[in-house]
Amino acid sequence: MVLLAEGDPLFYGSYMHMHKRLAPRYRTEVVPGVTSVSAASAALRQPLVERDEVLTVLPGTLPREELARRLADTDSAAVLKLGRTFETVRDAVTDAGRRAFYVERATTDAQRTADLADVDPASVPYFSIALVPGAVAAAPPTEAVGTGGGTGEVVVVGTGPAGRDWMTPQVTAVLAAADDLVGYGPYLDRVPPNPRQNRYPSDNRAEADRAAHALDLAASGRRVAVVSAGDPGVFAMAAAVLEVAAQEKYTQVAVRVLPGVTASSAVAAAVGAPLGHDHAVISLSDRLKPWDVVVARLVAAARADLAIAIYNPRSKARPWQVGAARDVLLEHRAPDTPVVVGRDVGGPGERVTVTTLAELDPEQVDMRTLLIIGASTTKVVTRGATTTVFTPRHHPG
Repeated sequence: MVLLAEGDPLFYGSYMHMHKRLAPRYRTEVVPGVTSVSAASAALRQPLVERDEVLTVLPGTLPREELARRLADTDSAAVLKLGRTFETVRDAVTDAGRRAFYVERATTDAQRTADLADVDPASVPYFSIALVPGAVAAAPPTEAVGTGGGTGEVVVVGTGPAGRDWMTPQVTAVLAAADDLVGYGPYLDRVPPNPRQNRYPSDNRAEADRAAHALDLAASGRRVAVVSAGDPGVFAMAAAVLEVAAQEKYTQVAVRVLPGVTASSAVAAAVGAPLGHDHAVISLSDRLKPWDVVVARLVAAARADLAIAIYNPRSKARPWQVGAARDVLLEHRAPDTPVVVGRDVGGPGERVTVTTLAELDPEQVDMRTLLIIGASTTKVVTRGATTTVFTPRHHPG
């Protein structure tokens, strides 16, 4: 006996209920079919997932709140069983801040596709589906644009302060399209392996060599992503690449910079908005500038009553600088000035504490830590069990 089913018999198909009852008693063979998800994706001519994106299949019968939560938490989704659930599904997609496409009766003569938001609920049959493509899968291909005869380019990207969730869709798309990845080894480790790509890890202090290598690869026609953590334009590889690219030999090589979430933004958001008004961003590292320049800039920012985000506060070779910077700032700031100490924000070792300038302990600071020194107007407010730090947008006088 042959029993026919639409789509795949064991994928939300009515046969699966019969199979549970008949398979233990009779010899059965199930022939797989093309699911409605695959058929609808093909009808849209739109891939749903790419690289390490996650596809979630959801029944439209879920409550609106639960459906919205799941849509917000996944990269890509297929929502089945529309019909009378259509308005719930449409509203949940809106609640989740996503865009979905609608396909009914995929692969038949009555096939119809549309933007989900444009569909009349009264016209929706049971055999319809809503698809939410992943950001990477939906992104247009990255075309390398050169100023010379080649097609290679260098794109300097920032992966954010921690894992995949901190990468922008734009950065994710460029990383997927690249032929070669160049960067500091631990930062390259944040990018999932792709057997098609070459990886060139190097030491953290080899910025100029790394930049030249990337530009040489691009000059030969390769699409190269130079990988930084955080934002590549903030104490990272963008300036190094552009400095080397200014040499005459590289003037025909295209270079682009894509922004990322920088550490100061991540740490500030973890406690509220301590950088909500004018602020300065200063690195304590004296590897590329003299310490007296660092001190002069700290003093200038303190006298100007700016909140200060301090990068690269301490390393094994520079254990004394946090204490020295604190002492300099105490000459111009009150001892009870709020200080945010953020370590590995977004990562497994995340630790964010709020202290004061006088009580800042250098031993609690390492190279993975960012400090935010408040201005005179910065407030610390306890709201229930939460400590919030913010600098008002207005200034007295």
